Amino acid sequence: MEGGVVTTLHGAGGAESWVIVEKLIRGKVPGNLWRVLGGVGLDALDDGSYIVVGDSFIVFTSDSYTVKPIFFPGGDIGGLAASGVLNDLVMMGARPVAFMDNIVVEEGFPLRDLEAVVGSMVKTLVDNNVALIGGDFKVMPRGEVDGIVISGFAIGVSVKPPIVDSVKPGDKIVVTNYIAEHGATILAAQLGMLEDAKGLRSDAKPLVKTILPVLEKYRDGVNAARDPTRGGLAATLNEWARSSGLTIIVDRGSIPVRIEVAEFLEMLGVDPLTLASEGVAVLSVRSSIVDDVVEELRRNGENPSVIGEVVEPRSSELAGKVLAVTEVGGLTMIPPNAYNLPRIC
Repeated sequence: MEGGVVTTLHGAGGAESWVIVEKLIRGKVPGNLWRVLGGVGLDALDDGSYIVVGDSFIVFTSDSYTVKPIFFPGGDIGGLAASGVLNDLVMMGARPVAFMDNIVVEEGFPLRDLEAVVGSMVKTLVDNNVALIGGDFKVMPRGEVDGIVISGFAIGVSVKPPIVDSVKPGDKIVVTNYIAEHGATILAAQLGMLEDAKGLRSDAKPLVKTILPVLEKYRDGVNAARDPTRGGLAATLNEWARSSGLTIIVDRGSIPVRIEVAEFLEMLGVDPLTLASEGVAVLSVRSSIVDDVVEELRRNGENPSVIGEVVEPRSSELAGKVLAVTEVGGLTMIPPNAYNLPRIC
């Protein structure tokens, strides 16, 4: 990495982001400081970390949001920040209990917009019975930050060991709803195409009420859970395959993409598997309970699909890879190449 510079691709959530995390962060921290108090941290690189306190598992997560535009069909940066941080706790099977915010705005930012953004963030927390216990607010001189940046830190509690991604051979891969909704909407907004691309709307929403009860009920049979945000479904599946050394095979025809999203992205030549979803979970579920999990998700108002499975690699070349079944029955590789869309979340 000597002599190079940071590019927007390093923040897209794909292979380039992994390089930053591995070489510039985890690689500089001694292994004995990757985790503390019997928990999990940098050793897992999951959606959050946890420590053990008595009989409880205390889960932590944090995230930052710089989406542009800050208001978009389906939401705004405030609701997105709260939902995204809470969803990271949900993906570990933890019930969110507390949230802290850090808000940085540019001098001259409209107070009306700030009130709307904070109101959306607070409403998301209140609707999910999550306490706002503190935070920080700063103002930067005009031109030194573009509008507003929100960071969130949240705490969750679980009575069972949190879900730390560890896919197993035979697992079925479940997507809980249509993918690429958020990414397609932000892309259209940034290109000034919302008027032409009718029907696009971000899926940003908290998954506390729909997904968490399923993860709590079937905790012993869910081996991995992620919300496919930056980098999309492709990045999530590749990370699971890479960390396990197994092969994940998906049927592209089974991956749910709404027609409006599919047509818009096809026109631009963008693969929906590389774009962010902000209200979707991807689960790796033991095959013996996958039908029960899917049915429970449907009862909770989700639209789940079984899109593939985890298998032992047929050769060393396929270890850690994600493959897709084509329309003619062949196999093609799905690389961890995130679509380079800055300011998506």
